[in-house]
Amino acid sequence: MNIHFEILSKYNFWNNQTIPLGFIRTDYTNKIYLYGKESRLVKVLVGQRRVGKSYILRQLASKLIDHGVPRENILFINCELSVFSFIRTASDLDELVRLYREQLQPKGRIYLFIDEIQNIERWEQIVNSYSQDYIESYDLYISGSNSRMLSGELATYLSGRYVKFEIFPFSYDEFCDITGKERNKSSYIDYIQSGGMPELFVLPEQESKRNYISAIKDTVLLRDIIQRYNIKDAKLLEDIFVYLINNASNLLSIRNITNYFKSGGRKTSYDTVSAYIGYIEDTYLIHRVERYNIRGKETIAGNCKYYANDLAFNNYLYQGFGYGVGYQLENTVYLELARKGYDIYVGSIKEKEVDFIAIKGDKTLYIQVAYILVDAQTIEREYSALMAIDDHYEKIVVSLDDFALPSKDGIKHVQVWNLSQVL
Repeated sequence: MNIHFEILSKYNFWNNQTIPLGFIRTDYTNKIYLYGKESRLVKVLVGQRRVGKSYILRQLASKLIDHGVPRENILFINCELSVFSFIRTASDLDELVRLYREQLQPKGRIYLFIDEIQNIERWEQIVNSYSQDYIESYDLYISGSNSRMLSGELATYLSGRYVKFEIFPFSYDEFCDITGKERNKSSYIDYIQSGGMPELFVLPEQESKRNYISAIKDTVLLRDIIQRYNIKDAKLLEDIFVYLINNASNLLSIRNITNYFKSGGRKTSYDTVSAYIGYIEDTYLIHRVERYNIRGKETIAGNCKYYANDLAFNNYLYQGFGYGVGYQLENTVYLELARKGYDIYVGSIKEKEVDFIAIKGDKTLYIQVAYILVDAQTIEREYSALMAIDDHYEKIVVSLDDFALPSKDGIKHVQVWNLSQVL
């Protein structure tokens, strides 16, 4: 038997083979499946390495089988695995698909899953070819860990013919489902003081978790940035990443970050710092949020905020920097909004800051995040920015308080562990 086909056989669902599916992430699988197995749209899963994209692809394949798709009509290729390193180009991939068809001779539509597709040279050409083949019918599901690569090539070759899903680490609700903990203040604190990276839930001790998160960071910086872009100053790249993680939820500007490193004697420039931050964003390690003038209805150039894709980077690698619970809370609220598909901005009105403006379709939310509303002065401070907004969209204050406060001037108070229920 062809050795490449033997490898395929090992990693596919054929012959009633059992493939590990992990924790079933129904929020993603149901949403992606809704696009229908008869759709010609390419389903694209993007997100940071190790957030569970591979598992979700396998779960989707299993869901198709449960709904009547023959096992032999599903082809799964994980380009992250070394056993598939022989797939270097689009031609190699095409040859492997032809081998699969010759060996199994599937009838009807082929469901093609390609994990970490950016590792294949000219991958976008073969995806375009398969998705538009009107003789041989394919349904494509692909994943990748670099937003610039995927958005650029997909926009060029598949304009209007793909749908993108960003995959995040486990949410608080998923954390509770996995651990069996009740949804309350105590479990939420446990969540933000650990993180949502899937492997954290099976590692036995703090040291192994720290090593795991460090390995993710090193892999992303080295493979997805340093090698890809031929970075000259790898230490500066990592130091910028550390700076962003430890200043998450703070207003920052490229110029101020550049001046910070120059003041420490580092030889760098505005353009270099800007490029390095852009590369880190492209790997989904951090997320940038622009400021928005609520009254003027326009974005504000200059300062913006950055949020970590998972608090584990701070919790296990950089705890000595004094990252407070309030900042952790704001970061997790950002991630919850992003999971729910909102476009997110930092609001500005009358020299006051609104932590988040969240927009999805015709729905707009104004959200203020506070650690604990301990006294009247704190309540006044957190509510005042929202009270300055004179439109009629929903306004929410989110905190870790033990008790939910009554509405105040139309502003709802939500305990953070209940936030997903109102989004």
